[in-house]
Amino acid sequence: MKSAIAKRSVVLDHHKTSISLEDEFWNGVKSIADRKKIKLTELLAQIDGERNNANLSSAIRVFVLNEARAQAGIEPPPPQSVGGALPKWTVEAEPVN
Repeated sequence: MKSAIAKRSVVLDHHKTSISLEDEFWNGVKSIADRKKIKLTELLAQIDGERNNANLSSAIRVFVLNEARAQAGIEPPPPQSVGGALPKWTVEAEPVN
């Protein structure tokens, strides 16, 4: 089953922006906002304010994934380094002869 990416428009910090997300991630972020008893736009603004150089759609996906991990009691991996050594938790595949 293929999940289509839908583009949605939202207003964050008084400016209109678009978010391209699969329905599963959109429903996930809406559910998280409901669980936290805050408006969806408030949660999206929080994610937007805390993201590090990722586009907003990607930041939302990572946020939803980390929330799911937290709900399951799974520690998220440390952030990946950018342009340098691989993070400690990364396993490199051995070459196949």
